[in-house]
Amino acid sequence: MHILYIHQYFNTDRMPGSTRSLELARRLVQRGHQVTVLTADRTVGRRKKKWYVTLEDDIMVHWLPLPYSNSMSFLRRMWVFRTFARRATKRALQIDADIVYATSTPLTVARPAEKIRNQKNIPVVFEVRDLWPELPIAVGALKTRFERKKAEKLEQSAYENADEIVALSPGIKDGIAQKGFPEDKITIIPNSCDIGYFQVDPERTRELRHNYRWLEHRPLVLYAGQQGLINNLPYLVEIAEQMRKLNPEVRFLVIGDGAEHQKIRKQAADKGLLDVNFFMMEEHPKYNMPLLFSLADVTCSLFLNLKEMQNNSANKFFDGLTAGKAQMINYEGWQADLLRSREAGIVVPPEDAATAARQLNDLLSDSHRLQNTSAHARKLAEEFNRDRHGEQLAEVLERVAAANGVEADHA
Repeated sequence: MHILYIHQYFNTDRMPGSTRSLELARRLVQRGHQVTVLTADRTVGRRKKKWYVTLEDDIMVHWLPLPYSNSMSFLRRMWVFRTFARRATKRALQIDADIVYATSTPLTVARPAEKIRNQKNIPVVFEVRDLWPELPIAVGALKTRFERKKAEKLEQSAYENADEIVALSPGIKDGIAQKGFPEDKITIIPNSCDIGYFQVDPERTRELRHNYRWLEHRPLVLYAGQQGLINNLPYLVEIAEQMRKLNPEVRFLVIGDGAEHQKIRKQAADKGLLDVNFFMMEEHPKYNMPLLFSLADVTCSLFLNLKEMQNNSANKFFDGLTAGKAQMINYEGWQADLLRSREAGIVVPPEDAATAARQLNDLLSDSHRLQNTSAHARKLAEEFNRDRHGEQLAEVLERVAAANGVEADHA
């Protein structure tokens, strides 16, 4: 079976960011399917203007040079999303696929999937990573009634033109079902853990700690990911400020990039924390992340205090579990329930940095508790094994294909 996988933010492990689509596509290929990906090359300054193709682990990837960054204005980002949707539609119609798997965000990837379904009668499975337009409305990205109505119409159209839907969390599934989509046609496949990927030789970790003179044997709290408004990194700076009073040996490391990067750096500098107990690194390719995660004692996932964010399925949360690191999050929801029930981390108050710092320091200062919490995190990772979720996705695609008369045999 030939699967057309549409994801505007597809990453290889040579690039920074989530590799969910790469890992799932790899498993589909291993199952015997052919996978073609349509995506954007977001490298700013690339001179290529036309589509080009690479082969990534037997996955045929079609790249459209289309510069993008989270530091762009909202209107500029919307232009990029629409441009990709328009050009991906033309490209997709030239590909002889049996089924389409389109993943948001942005929600505009639903447009090429709809066109293919309507013009070529090819079934579509749509993956929802965040509930739109609820989330952009909550953060103030969609300011006018016209913008909200247009986003709601796009969302409804995406659901209506999907044969089945994959949701990344229970809350996302509930939100889609409330819009009228049949619940029995929604499958939850959350972000996952690539068991074994984050295993690192302890000697390499010791060497790197020694090379970082600011770290050496000190406790480390790591945040690795986007630095956008919604990620609420100023809150981590405030925790670091409080922690300096409680335990000046604790170090904080933020790795990544985003629209708020310079703001966060300035905030930490203004408080006298930058390069003292709060450190920042540019984003790294995914293959470097296991070594960097191995340095940490605690990893964290943070968001603004918005109810809409409680349904998220943050990749950094699952990477931390895979690395066997105690977790710290500042939001309620299904991930908070997991951490509490499995004793795999701490849930800190979303707007009380002083209390959060005390909770964090209590964990870091108790070596026995920290060791047990980390072991529980690693055990929890087994429940989100990517191999199992890859099989689950394959079964969804094969079932939808068969229901539409497509031969879906696999190896």
